[in-house]
Amino acid sequence: MNTVRVVLPYSLYTLARSAAEIELDVAGPVTLAAVLDALEAAYPMLTGALRDRATGQRRPLVRFFACQDDQSNLGADALLPDEVAAGREPLLVVGAIAGG
Repeated sequence: MNTVRVVLPYSLYTLARSAAEIELDVAGPVTLAAVLDALEAAYPMLTGALRDRATGQRRPLVRFFACQDDQSNLGADALLPDEVAAGREPLLVVGAIAGG
């Protein structure tokens, strides 16, 4: 079991009624899908906020960063960096800003 740190933006940690940074226990390989599964299990109100409920695809205005690298376009089953899996670095969830 790995303890992964996740940092949420204001809108999501307010929705989840949590702190901005949370710790999640992730069983098995630490992939983006595994972290999001653990996040949605611990905070069901976030289900559908980060990824589409039907397809499981990332929402267009949500990005994921680990160790200063954008992880958003990697496959959901790609391993996250060892620093994230070990809890030394957080996985950052960032809401993109759009507008004109």
